[in-house]
This record gives sequence, structure tokens and C-alpha cells, in this order.
Amino acid sequence: MQFFTQIAENHILWTAIVSWALAQIIKILIDLIRFHKLDWQLLFATGGMPSSHSSLVTALATSVGLEYGFNSALFAIATVFAFVVMYDAQGIRRQAGHQAHFINIILENLGVNIDKDLKELLGHTPIQVGGGAILGVIVALILK
Repeated sequence: MQFFTQIAENHILWTAIVSWALAQIIKILIDLIRFHKLDWQLLFATGGMPSSHSSLVTALATSVGLEYGFNSALFAIATVFAFVVMYDAQGIRRQAGHQAHFINIILENLGVNIDKDLKELLGHTPIQVGGGAILGVIVALILK
């Protein structure tokens, strides 16, 4: 049972999770303002503003830096991890979303009927990644 207690008391982990959840809630609110419709499915959706991936990893890295020092090896590891995740979100995953969009168009034009289109909203724009990163730093500083 000490395992569960340690997880429950892990401030760094919970800061990252809170930052992720807040980013997802912000996506719902932005969608509500834009389309006047409450879509709870966005709570677990990828893509959109702000990037919850970026928010999660920057909250993690910032919390590690605040806890162990910004010159620690742990901060370096968390920061490199954050850069990889953010690069992937705005690069590779975004391109995969564009490819899915064009594949869906091709299949539709060919008259191929599939049960479900390929998911197109996979990645993020640089602004969405930046918004998530800023959110993550702010959440980590507030929850310090």
C-alpha cells in the first residue's frame, strides 16, 4: 500500500496531471465559445488549443526544476523529454493528420465506403504547442 501512498503524494506527478486536465478543459471551453455546443468528448481528444501534451511535459519539467534545481540531471532529462514531445506534436503527428485528411478525400472520391474516416486532428500548430507550454509553466509555478 505504500506504492499508492507515494503516488498520491507525488506533487510533481499531480502537477503535470492537473496541467493536462486544465488544457483539456480549456479546449472544451474554446469549443463551447466557438460553436455554442458543449462537447465532453474533447476531454480525451488530441489536437486543438492548447496542446495538453505540451502542457503536461512543461509542467513536469518546470516542477522538476523547482524541486531539484534547474541545474540537475533530472531537470535536463525532463526538459529533453518535453522538447521531444513538443516537436512530435507539431511535426510528425501534425503531418500524420494532414495525410489522414488527404487519404479520407481520396477514399471518398474513389467511392470506397469505410465504417470510419481516419482521424485527422492528431497534432498541433506551433501556437497550440506554445500555448500548452506556457500553461504548463504557469500551472507548475502556481502549484509549487
